[in-house]
Amino acid sequence: MNEKRRVIAFTGGGTGGHVFPAFAVWESLKEADREGWLNYVWIGSRDGMEKQLVHARGIDYAEIPSGKFRRYFSLKNLTDIFRIAAGFICSLRILKKRKVSMLFSKGGFVSVPPVIAAHILGIPVISHESDLDPGLATRMNSRFSDLLCLAYEKTARAFSSKRNIVVTGNPVRKEILEGNRETGRRLYDIPEGKPLLLVLGGSLGALQVNELVAGSLDGLLYRFFVIHQMGEQLYHASNRKGYVTVPFLRAELPHLLAAADLVLCRSGAGTLWENGVTASPAILVPLGMGASRGDQLRNAEFFSEAKAALILKGKDGGEPDPSDLLEAAFSLIDDTAKLSSMAASASALCNKDAAETIARLLLSQLEKA
Repeated sequence: MNEKRRVIAFTGGGTGGHVFPAFAVWESLKEADREGWLNYVWIGSRDGMEKQLVHARGIDYAEIPSGKFRRYFSLKNLTDIFRIAAGFICSLRILKKRKVSMLFSKGGFVSVPPVIAAHILGIPVISHESDLDPGLATRMNSRFSDLLCLAYEKTARAFSSKRNIVVTGNPVRKEILEGNRETGRRLYDIPEGKPLLLVLGGSLGALQVNELVAGSLDGLLYRFFVIHQMGEQLYHASNRKGYVTVPFLRAELPHLLAAADLVLCRSGAGTLWENGVTASPAILVPLGMGASRGDQLRNAEFFSEAKAALILKGKDGGEPDPSDLLEAAFSLIDDTAKLSSMAASASALCNKDAAETIARLLLSQLEKA
């Protein structure tokens, strides 16, 4: 083996938002590594969605037990503490056996044991947080990271120490930037003059979004051609003309984002950033406090305040219903000036070079190690 060859480990998982941005960094590292002296391994959970996605990219995958940290009382905290401890021990073994030189963490609870293990072994750690409001895993990882990368300057307020913080933006896969509008419309034979509404339910699906679309479908199809990513677990085939359902969008997503006249989606950090770099106007249906820690609400509010997206709200502050969706979608598609303004604001908010910036930081830290 070439003496210069080094190993960079990636860790993170649980949702696509913890995986796809890391792929963007990996792609940038490969482009920069013209001599081929870098090897990669991904440390992830045994049963998480990241396993299949990482294998599909051809990246070496190392499994560890994983558990969840909860801020509330739960009996699962008692059992998960042993899984977390086991994950830490496994991480130590993997990092030593693979002779890892650098660890990049994209977050999620599975990332905490590898980050702590790397710190103990003296392996440099760079962590990244995509959300405006950092999660518990990132807050823990920041204490053991040599460098913490953030998407937004405002997020730095959540950390007492600013000495190791760099604002990079969110990394986006290069393929997302290479979409073509005409290709996207041809993929599904979208009729000339019919605007495209692209519905993104996230990698795991979004029941609320799916139900809003189902309840308003007749009205939507009157004005739009609708392509709906329903999620692997919630998918069912469509028999309606002008309404295409898919479990998950892969290679066609960049072209559909380029072709979309309007996007209906959650407000996960990765989705928002992909909308931004492709200048896609969006109606947001954030996951609420009852089902999350509120990060999507704060992400959505940030983009809404910047006039880069519209939050779908119900009447009198309640949950939105299908009539609210129809009203919002129709008012936007009829206001081309507002759509253009939203697209421009989203584009201005989201830089396209975060993956390259983070890759350079990793290589710089690697040279110092």
